[in-house]
Amino acid sequence: MVLNPYFTQGTSGEQNLVQDLINEQLRTYGVDIFYLPRKYLTENTVIREVVQSKFDMALPLEAYVDNYDQYSGAGNILSKFGIESKDEVRLIISRERFENYITPLIQDQSNIKLSTRPKSGDLIWFPLDDRIYEIKDIEYAKPYYQLQNLYVYELYCELFRLEDEVIATGIEDIDNNLIGEDYDGQTDDGINTIQGPTQTLTLVGSAVQATATVAIFDGGVRQFTISNRGGGYSSVPTVVVSAAPAGGTTAIGIATMIGGINVCNLNANPKDQSVQRVDVSNSGAGYTVAPGVRFTGGGSGGTGAAATATIGDGVVGIVTITNGGSGYTTPPTITFTNQVFESGVTTVSAAATAVVSAAGTISNIFLTNAGVGYSVAPTMSIATSGSSGSGTFQFNEIVVGSSSGTTARVRVWNSSTNELEVGTVTGEFTRGETITGQTSGAAYELRVVDAQPADDGFADNINIEVEADKILDFSEQNPFGMP
Repeated sequence: MVLNPYFTQGTSGEQNLVQDLINEQLRTYGVDIFYLPRKYLTENTVIREVVQSKFDMALPLEAYVDNYDQYSGAGNILSKFGIESKDEVRLIISRERFENYITPLIQDQSNIKLSTRPKSGDLIWFPLDDRIYEIKDIEYAKPYYQLQNLYVYELYCELFRLEDEVIATGIEDIDNNLIGEDYDGQTDDGINTIQGPTQTLTLVGSAVQATATVAIFDGGVRQFTISNRGGGYSSVPTVVVSAAPAGGTTAIGIATMIGGINVCNLNANPKDQSVQRVDVSNSGAGYTVAPGVRFTGGGSGGTGAAATATIGDGVVGIVTITNGGSGYTTPPTITFTNQVFESGVTTVSAAATAVVSAAGTISNIFLTNAGVGYSVAPTMSIATSGSSGSGTFQFNEIVVGSSSGTTARVRVWNSSTNELEVGTVTGEFTRGETITGQTSGAAYELRVVDAQPADDGFADNINIEVEADKILDFSEQNPFGMP
């Protein structure tokens, strides 16, 4: 049996008519979308895995929503990585419109692999719900050869999960999906809205000099001398000093630890440490003989540390921080001035070290040597941080580390806390380097880098990793035996 010879089947006129009718229907019943072609920047040369890609073009197009009643896909599920949305949409677009309006704009781009038709991995911005979807599959032959031709593509799109891709189209409604439209990165309920993996950089703000005062006492501990570093300590042990005689004040010592020392195999695990030194937190007063010193705690495997104390009169006793300052990245130099000593006795100038908090302030000052022979309390001088930041980082601009050369893109800048949330990080930032915005010109010194993912209260992957490390600790050089 043959087709009716009085009716044409698939002439160009009939095909063009069908295509025009489809285009008109899409304009009438469809929605406006934006097509974001993927640009391949770096690929793995062996398995052709895409290491780095970006989306910096957003091309308007009309599409018909095929799943008109609701989202397809698995919906919202609770996984070990938190709450994940598996929403999907099916979109129908015109072949002719794609070839005439999209292809000419992308065909000359060297890092776009396919320009003649849609491809998996490209993105769709769907304005009705203001979300970005990734094309997972393309049905190119549905309806199947009506009048011997194909007229549409059906795109199967899944909600996009940002990883290390760069999205910088210049269209605010699209780009702000990276932070969920909340430019502080938080909802009113305090839920993080930033998309993809990020790092939090705590930067140095305005520099303010810290200040402190000291007092002197007789019969106080001048310094502690380590006689055995010990080993096997998984945490900082407590320094216990013998009590002072009646009417006196018991001294307080603070241990500082050091790793990488193998003492009789006690530190076989690289995480274990030994005691490096003991600083004076409070020299005490009223001692007539040197007190005994012992170490307690520090983990079940810690043992062997030992130290002795030296006492004297006219020693610096207590350090009182009157202003913690701000803008510190490293411990500042501390000097003692206006030193007045007793005559006819052995005298030694005091020395101290500072502890810088995560906020860039001086949180503690410990004496490495409390000195001896002071007749009046000296003046403690703390150096300024020597640096300060300026400027306002812009959303999605590139920032560069001055010494490491590491680059990243800005997600959120909090000027009150000096915290910069960045994504698409290439390299490792170095503490103390200057972070400079390539668009805004903002420049601040880096104080703290936090590369840990934000805890949304639902994800359990961090707990799983911690529990797994208790079974087999791969941070050791050799988890199966001695190194």
